[in-house]
Amino acid sequence: MANLFFYISFTMMSLLFIMFLFMLVGWRWVMKLIVKKAGKIMLSDSYQENIMELIPGLRHMGIQNMLENSLRAETGTVLYRPLGGSSKKWPHLDPITFIPAQTSPFPVDGEDDVDVKVTIGPRAKKPMEIKIPLMISGMGFGISLSEQARLSLATAAKKTGTAINSGQGGILPEELDSAGRYILQFSKTDWAKEDHLFSRADMIEIKLGQGAVAGMGEKIPAQNLTGRARDVMGLKENEEAVIHENFWEDQTLVDLKLLVEELRVRSGGVPIGVKIGAGGKIEEDIDHLIFMGVDFITIDGGQAAMKGAPPILLDDFGIPTLHAVVRAVNHLEKRKVKGKISLVVSGGLLVPGHFLKVIALGADAVYVGSAMLFALAHDQVLNALPFEPPTQAMWYDGKFKDQFKREDGEKTAEKFLTASAEEMKMALRAMGKRSLKELSRKDLVSYDELTAKMVGIPFSFEPWEEKQFEK
Repeated sequence: MANLFFYISFTMMSLLFIMFLFMLVGWRWVMKLIVKKAGKIMLSDSYQENIMELIPGLRHMGIQNMLENSLRAETGTVLYRPLGGSSKKWPHLDPITFIPAQTSPFPVDGEDDVDVKVTIGPRAKKPMEIKIPLMISGMGFGISLSEQARLSLATAAKKTGTAINSGQGGILPEELDSAGRYILQFSKTDWAKEDHLFSRADMIEIKLGQGAVAGMGEKIPAQNLTGRARDVMGLKENEEAVIHENFWEDQTLVDLKLLVEELRVRSGGVPIGVKIGAGGKIEEDIDHLIFMGVDFITIDGGQAAMKGAPPILLDDFGIPTLHAVVRAVNHLEKRKVKGKISLVVSGGLLVPGHFLKVIALGADAVYVGSAMLFALAHDQVLNALPFEPPTQAMWYDGKFKDQFKREDGEKTAEKFLTASAEEMKMALRAMGKRSLKELSRKDLVSYDELTAKMVGIPFSFEPWEEKQFEK
């Protein structure tokens, strides 16, 4: 019996060795045979039966459209695109560049300090001051992010002297304690309305809409929202979480004006503002917000993203962030409230150059969302890769959220904000400026003629003249 076992083992080992030698020596011949056979099939099968018809098919449909149409055919329900940003190529800030100071004026010495502090809501009883013009966008606990991720972001915001937005999820007591400046998002929900939250807020943002979903709401089934978030949000057993389309039935602008006044009193005078998605009636929207008496306006451009949003709202509503900020600034100037009502901009702003260009165009500060998430996750996405999406390390319902290390996330988020602010300071020095307040549209030029005309800045192909700038 022992001899038989030895014989079988020896035979198996011999076969494996022979196979190994064959692969070692003959792998090129095998690959050549496969390629030759596959090439013969692809180059001789009729087009209708040829696997390579995928090339013109995908070129016509697009990979993302093909995927999403297949999912529609599978589920028969509305899709929610994860980390939903539009697949469209929106007009953006890349064709715009800064004008360097080289002969007159001259660059500012690299050791000299540059002031990038910002005040939001200067007319409010208690304006909000932040050390850098970058704020962390609203990505709520439970609705989007895990507890570890939220607390990491809150601490990073405090360490860099900026503010974090609560988003429309539940609000963790630990988050209020960890954060520095805190922006309470007053959403169309039944939670996050307790009196103690208003006394802790440094700014309140009434959310009427955003770029990714316009003004639409959402219903989250009870089975999709379990754990601590249900307690924090005050949801009963088996109760779904509802984000409504409006605050009240038969809602009017007068109702919203009264809400602004009420929140101003309940908060003790912090800036009260409104967030809207950038739309084609942006001037009319701003007039309505001025009527409501807001201290700041947040405009979310068409490139904005969120955890999940229907593709039709992402792709087929809204206008580009670039167009939105230019139109908004022009209209605030026309109404003579620029500098009195602060403007915050978000949507597709991913790198320090984007942040600074939007401010040069007239924004007072920017929200950072998607870029903040990637910085937060950094190498912790390796917990999810290669078999799950990286966001599974941060979402509230993510499969790997329990492996997320809060301290590591806090450090990488802080470093990202710090590095971004330092790059913005370097750019200001290169333009000969010592303060963010000195930056304006006159520091920009574009190599795209249409962009230059739309924004009201010089076209780089033409000689520079002061009269090229338009109001």
